[in-house]
Amino acid sequence: MSKRILVIDDEEALCEILRYNLEKEGYEVDCAYSAEEALTKNLVSYSLLMVDIMMEEMSGFDFAKKVRNNPATENIPIIFCSALNGEDDTVMGLNIGADDYVTKPFVITEVLARVRAVLRRSQMFAPVENENEATIYEPDITFHDLRIDRNEKLVFLDGQELNLTKTEFDILLFLLTHRNKIYSREELIKNIWSADVVVTNRTIDTNIARLRKKIGTYGNNIVTRLGFGYGFKESV
Repeated sequence: MSKRILVIDDEEALCEILRYNLEKEGYEVDCAYSAEEALTKNLVSYSLLMVDIMMEEMSGFDFAKKVRNNPATENIPIIFCSALNGEDDTVMGLNIGADDYVTKPFVITEVLARVRAVLRRSQMFAPVENENEATIYEPDITFHDLRIDRNEKLVFLDGQELNLTKTEFDILLFLLTHRNKIYSREELIKNIWSADVVVTNRTIDTNIARLRKKIGTYGNNIVTRLGFGYGFKESV
């Protein structure tokens, strides 16, 4: 089954350019020319949302917040496509929970590569379509009251489910399964992100900072070694 993508942008010509090129790649593509129009659609039917930021009335940031705050849509991947190219804008988009951020004007081949990478990462959270397909049970990863359910792709703190993005989940899983060792940013990128995704140091730092806040006191166990990188220490 082909992936469905919703492009949300008030520039109709740009929507059509994206639709044309994405459909050539085999995706099913719909367009919405405002965030309000997008909210009238069945968002859970889409595999990816590509969202402009500067739209009239509701901004792309506000739209993304609504998507992330709705349990039915919180895990749908989001790529921001915006003319806002400042570092603060990118960081804000990632803080909201976007999976990637592309600045306009963009090169369409780069956009297509980023779409493929985000969809590939999201596959680990998709349910198995064939119920008779053999699956391998992966035991939970635990550290005191912190538990990662690798089969359901969920994280619990003292029995309460945490709302982590896919990237935050991947970072925590990697660090908890490779404890007491410091990894450089380059090593984290190699082990957590796809090879065709452009990841900056600021992206890593932002995701680490956000993850620390979400895992409570265990955030202190994610240590920084200036000039080297990050690691999860069992004792701090």
